[in-house]
Amino acid sequence: MNDNLHPPTQTVTRDFTVATFVVHAGRVLLLWHRKLQMWLPPGGHIEVNELPDEAAVREVREEAGVAVELVGERGLGIAKPLQLVRPIGIQLEDIAPGHQHIDLIYFARPLPESSLNPVGNAESEAIGWFDPAEMRARGVNDEVRSWAERALQELT
Repeated sequence: MNDNLHPPTQTVTRDFTVATFVVHAGRVLLLWHRKLQMWLPPGGHIEVNELPDEAAVREVREEAGVAVELVGERGLGIAKPLQLVRPIGIQLEDIAPGHQHIDLIYFARPLPESSLNPVGNAESEAIGWFDPAEMRARGVNDEVRSWAERALQELT
């Protein structure tokens, strides 16, 4: 049995979150997270009554000022019921003792009318577009770099 899924006798709280890897011109949008002190894609919690797709797009707009469209499969090619974009991945992350995030991973591209000059917010100290060599040079962790490289492979 996986200890992350069933911790012994400890109450675990879990939140649903999103992470959106935005690709443009062979680079991925990343931000230096002020609190966590690491390079991450735009992302965050899914709000009450918000669809995961909406959260993924909103977080990029709020954290980077870039309007995006999600890229991915939808269950069926029909309009009703609404078919959401299938996350590229879903992972369980230990955030603190007794607290985890169920992280839905999305890939996206900037909309044609969007500014490509990202503007950070209070959550980030730096923001920019990075290729794999720049990510390695900046010490982007293996998990984030692996998702970013997969996004580049699939979207370029």
